[in-house]
Amino acid sequence: MEVLLHTCCAPCSVKCIDVLEEENFNPVIFWYNPNIHPYTEYKSRRNTLKEYAKKRGLEAIIKDDYGLREFINLVYPDFENRCEKCYKIRLEETAKYAAENDYKYFSTTLLISPYQKHDLIISVAEGISKKYGVEFLYRDFRPHFREGQKIARDSGMYMQKYCGCIFSEEDRYLKANKR
Repeated sequence: MEVLLHTCCAPCSVKCIDVLEEENFNPVIFWYNPNIHPYTEYKSRRNTLKEYAKKRGLEAIIKDDYGLREFINLVYPDFENRCEKCYKIRLEETAKYAAENDYKYFSTTLLISPYQKHDLIISVAEGISKKYGVEFLYRDFRPHFREGQKIARDSGMYMQKYCGCIFSEEDRYLKANKR
């Protein structure tokens, strides 16, 4: 059974894909991440995912939409609540594609990261699920995070150092400067 899997990056997808395949799901990768900045970061993550999908023999749908201005307009001026808006835009595009292409399920690799707002992702995805009539396949992938990161690192994948948006990059530098 196919599940459209919104994928933020290859390293986060490793164990999500394994878990879904162990449950007899056929994950189809869906790349839509207009939040990732700068463009060099966007390109590195996208290209690493393409290579990984090819290596694993997975179908990958790449909605190549670098959207700095769209993303900034989406979160401005409410930068403190940017994560909810970011989850919504990406998961909504995933569910919309799933509905238009007869997928019964959609999910996201965001659910593997202990750094993401897990409950908020679930809440946003469940609301979108109702809107598009596609079932949100929830799995708590977090217990597999470290193992997936190790596999990705050992295989030489590009490993990002922040969530992806320009504001998380700023947060990373502000924290480093405090130390």
